[in-house]
Amino acid sequence: MIKLKIVLLLTAVFLSSCRNEPFAVKNKKVILGDEQILSEQFNLIKNKRIGIITNQSGILSNGTNIVDTLVKIPNVNLAAIFSPEHGFRGNVPNGVKIGQTIDSATGLPVYSLYGKIRKPTPEMLKTIDVLLFDIQDIGARYYTYISTLYYAIQSAAENNVKFIVLDRPNPISGIKVEGPVLDTSYQSFVGIAAIPIMHGMTVGELAKLFNNPDFLKTKRKADLTIVKMKNWKRKYFFNDCRIKWIKPSPNIVSVDAELVYPGMCLLEGTNVSEGRGTYQPFIFFGAPFINSTQLLNQLKLLDIKGVQFYPAMFTPKSIPHMSMRPKYKGKSCFGLKIVITDRNQFEPVKFGIKLLYALNKTYPGKFRLKTKWLDKLYGSSKLSQMLIDGKEPKEIISTWNPKLSEFIKKRKRYLLYN
Repeated sequence: MIKLKIVLLLTAVFLSSCRNEPFAVKNKKVILGDEQILSEQFNLIKNKRIGIITNQSGILSNGTNIVDTLVKIPNVNLAAIFSPEHGFRGNVPNGVKIGQTIDSATGLPVYSLYGKIRKPTPEMLKTIDVLLFDIQDIGARYYTYISTLYYAIQSAAENNVKFIVLDRPNPISGIKVEGPVLDTSYQSFVGIAAIPIMHGMTVGELAKLFNNPDFLKTKRKADLTIVKMKNWKRKYFFNDCRIKWIKPSPNIVSVDAELVYPGMCLLEGTNVSEGRGTYQPFIFFGAPFINSTQLLNQLKLLDIKGVQFYPAMFTPKSIPHMSMRPKYKGKSCFGLKIVITDRNQFEPVKFGIKLLYALNKTYPGKFRLKTKWLDKLYGSSKLSQMLIDGKEPKEIISTWNPKLSEFIKKRKRYLLYN
């Protein structure tokens, strides 16, 4: 009887732990939109002149890039590649403008959509029947791939070109919606539309949202098709999908970096290093003037759930294909390392606000805001002004609520998955 009780107890503990483990109960493998178009919806591209907006994240389940696959398929005429920030092969550091090139592997023209030109021009599209979009997003408003998506849909509408999104997961789940909705007077390439910092949508769902007059500012909608994923659920994080993970951009080097990015990117609007110039950007942060223990004690007062912090020291350096001119290059920085302990409890944007508040309170006169850039990232001047005024995180966060609630209601119309 005692042995039976022990077995039952151990079974209960095991099952309880399984609920927190992404692979404990094996999910069905998620089949991405690019796999779907090749296997079940090939008629959408058969005998068409194709332009594709993609990068190194446009990987099929066999590990090959979709471009390298399409050029070998009969009855597909791949005419041009369009690349977002970081380039087609994904090895250009952030912020570096790219011009038109030729892809050496395929001989195809590669039109950069990150530089002087942000959207496909009529000249680029004159030989194109269909534009495909196959890029892995990260789930944050300031990730520029969704700005490229927006402009590409706008151009497709203006030039009467069919637009097809090959859908991919939101890697930080399709449930959490967090942060302020962008004030459109702050619209920029890191804030393209009136959505919150954490939108909780796939690129396909965002495309549906963008494809209306309120967003596009065009006379008509684009002829838009979303090739949906199979087996993806809104509760899934990337680890749950059973698909190959690849860096979506040079400085997002892990799934944990994706999870913290919506909050940590706000550090770019300050004089604290967000960890660029290390091999774990956004996981490490710090500055020469920070005392790790002092900051850690301040953060403990702010009720930050789902995460632990550990003292860290790092010296940013130039890293090819990642960051050539990081903050505090060659100088010792002191700060913290972030470790996610419960991804469901962790609230990235709220954490970002609490971190800025703690830095501002702990290091007056040393911690500085790069106000213009922070306002662009945040989508309004409210954050910088409230930090300057010494407002507490709870008060800053409460300013989101009315417009965020409106967005969540509106968003329901565009969701494609349960």
